[in-house]
Amino acid sequence: MSNEHTPLLAHGVCGLSADNAVCGIGESEGTGEASTPNAVPRKLNTFFGVMVPTVLSMFSIVLFLRTGFVVGHAGLLQGLVMLLVAYTIISLTILSICAISTNGAVQGGGAYFMISRSLGPEFGGSIGLMFFLAKVCACGVYVLGLVEALLDIFGQDPASSSALRVLPQGYWYTVLYSSIVLLLVLMVCLVGAHIFARTSFLILLVVTISLLSIYISPLALTTPLKFLITHQGPGNHTLTYNASYTGFNVTTLKDNLGSGYTVDYSTGKVMSFATVFAVMFTSCTGIMAGANMSGELKNPSAAIPKGTIIAVLYTFIVYVLLFILASSTCERTLLAQDYGFFQRINIWPPFVTIGIYCSALSAAMCSLIGASRILHALALDQLFGFPLAPAAITSRSGNPWVAVLYTWGLAQCVVFAGQLNAIAGLVTVFYLLAYAAVDLACLALEWASAPNFRPTFQVFSWHTCLLGILSCLVMMFVINPVYSSASIVLLLLLLLFLHYRSPTSSWGYISQALIFHQVPTPNTQTCTKNIFNILFSAFDYPPPLLSLQGGMKPNTLVLGFYDSCTPEDYFLQDPAFCESKGSGGDDFGVDLPSLQAHFPPVRHVESPRWLTPEEYVGIISDAIKMSKNVCLGRYFFQLQGEGMGTKTDGAARIIDVWPLNLLQPSSTSAASVDVCSLFLLQMACVLNMASRWRHARMRIFLCVEAESSDQGWVVKEETYRELLRKLRIRASIKIVPWDSVVQLYGQKQTQDPELEGLTKPAQALSEDFLSAVNRMLMEHSAEAAVRFLYLPRPPAHSSQSQKYLSQLEAVTYGLGPTLLIHGLTPVTCTEL
Repeated sequence: MSNEHTPLLAHGVCGLSADNAVCGIGESEGTGEASTPNAVPRKLNTFFGVMVPTVLSMFSIVLFLRTGFVVGHAGLLQGLVMLLVAYTIISLTILSICAISTNGAVQGGGAYFMISRSLGPEFGGSIGLMFFLAKVCACGVYVLGLVEALLDIFGQDPASSSALRVLPQGYWYTVLYSSIVLLLVLMVCLVGAHIFARTSFLILLVVTISLLSIYISPLALTTPLKFLITHQGPGNHTLTYNASYTGFNVTTLKDNLGSGYTVDYSTGKVMSFATVFAVMFTSCTGIMAGANMSGELKNPSAAIPKGTIIAVLYTFIVYVLLFILASSTCERTLLAQDYGFFQRINIWPPFVTIGIYCSALSAAMCSLIGASRILHALALDQLFGFPLAPAAITSRSGNPWVAVLYTWGLAQCVVFAGQLNAIAGLVTVFYLLAYAAVDLACLALEWASAPNFRPTFQVFSWHTCLLGILSCLVMMFVINPVYSSASIVLLLLLLLFLHYRSPTSSWGYISQALIFHQVPTPNTQTCTKNIFNILFSAFDYPPPLLSLQGGMKPNTLVLGFYDSCTPEDYFLQDPAFCESKGSGGDDFGVDLPSLQAHFPPVRHVESPRWLTPEEYVGIISDAIKMSKNVCLGRYFFQLQGEGMGTKTDGAARIIDVWPLNLLQPSSTSAASVDVCSLFLLQMACVLNMASRWRHARMRIFLCVEAESSDQGWVVKEETYRELLRKLRIRASIKIVPWDSVVQLYGQKQTQDPELEGLTKPAQALSEDFLSAVNRMLMEHSAEAAVRFLYLPRPPAHSSQSQKYLSQLEAVTYGLGPTLLIHGLTPVTCTEL
């Protein structure tokens, strides 16, 4: 069970100069928590870690062995439609991947890590396991494709081999050859991902040379060529086809524009749009190859979006050019009856052969490595208990070799299918389901308005997420309704299992976020306005009514400021409190008299106060002792005249944050960031995310002693800039020299004997110092719509309550809408 310190979303700011104070290191650690960041150094950059594996995974065997299959059966027009549909689906998913991956530091596990930290362990674990199975099946597909290419050249069967006939053929021989190739892939993966990443660049060079030879060959081979193609048909009959290569020819292009679905010679089944699309879509299933390498990337949040987008654009251009080239130079018979036709029409056939072997082998290795990383992350999170526990073991270099062995064993089972096309549909369905889950994660975070969902990648919306989900689900059932239904049933069973089995974690539970998002539903448009109005009038209500909700538990106390301002009841302006609110039902599930009973009228201006200064400060002190956050709001009635109902008004608004304790200058000299400062930043961010404040500018003011000899303010500024970058907060930093103010802080003054031994904020501060702080705030924040200030701890002795309030009054006098905040709950996050 989560305790009251567990916020709505995962928290902990790590990797900053404020190390332990911010991350909460040294505090209690829960069981079953997510894996901690790997201590192994991250070595891969964008090119080697994301672009290269993504390109190689998307090329795979489809590039060389299934281009003719797609164009020959579907024709150029339907082939391009398939390509556009496939790339539209993956492009929508890529937008979601980029948004989630730029919302914090991504650890090992790639897609699983992103989904689990966004939707919670139930969704993350079930989708992660499905995505793991998809990668395992894809590895088997690539291995079978490689064996198919080997037998096409070295097979003994004269009906299927066109060169050296030395390798026996048959189902069990195919399984044997596939097992040998898979064993070779295992050996490479056991060495480590960084070795594969470096060698994969050489593989990409080889594949690129092979591609160039394919593009150049039609220009060099201008003479038409005739081929005799034979296949083993039903009843051991040999089927013979006459096929032609015409070179670039308009007639050939016209003949290949339309579809011509026939029997697939490898499976003996009649092809259709769905079956051809299922095979073709396997070329698009490598978009997460870079994301799955997140544990080895130097900067995954920057590398994953950039590398993935560039790789997808590159592969799309390559496939379009290949489709046009094939349909313009080869007759349909050659395309449909010889999957390796590129070798026949190449200026030097070994170019294509080498390209096939390299692309298929690298795609298989990439799938095996990616799947093992997902399994390793699942094991670290202890979602499936003992069966996956050994998969958490790693070598000294950080390579999860046990997870690699697990993955290899399952991939070995896949190769018993014997035919690439036989399992292509299953692989595609698994991938589409995983892609739909990524879109769902992004959609849920966007709809829930999660406070820490602030991705630096902004080229997405809930429309793209929803369209991505629908397109993935529709194509799943178009390809294979049986596989689709079975995969969804399996997903639901895993969800139920993990719901009752998974340990409690501090990850983001999207269900909590959605419930929290629906709390102000009756008047969502005026939610922000009412909250700020409550801040003004809150002191005039009984204190028990003022506790706001955090993570669906009271963790923040909001009080109006203890001053002489006239009390006003802004609740009465809400439509829920009006008699003529219509017959559409009760807004809050209760009738109007009940609402009014729970919200009694405010204190009359001439009536005595309900609380004494000592009681008021005592409430603040008790709340802090109970580990509650405290917010004091002052002058929020002045927000009433700022035209909050107009959308254009938000563009000119300014939100100012003063994250340092201005009443204790000695605390502002350190470069570290405490939890209270982070809470101020988070509160300002939540306001900035409101619809009518979305265009407001946020400014952060750092008070520095410019004349200091150690130049510590430079370190402080860099610390906050790094903090804003990791927290994805768009704000400008303003440096405010306050040497003259600090000098007044040290002035000697008359002090009561009762103040002896009390700590600074309870010590009496000179009026000159307080006035100087107020003037500084007035000078730099006069035009701000709202100001967020650091609320010092109240004095330990109740006799100093009046002095404490006087200091706060002097500092905030005449500022305008101001929030004084003392935060104790870590609410910020640098990781997903």
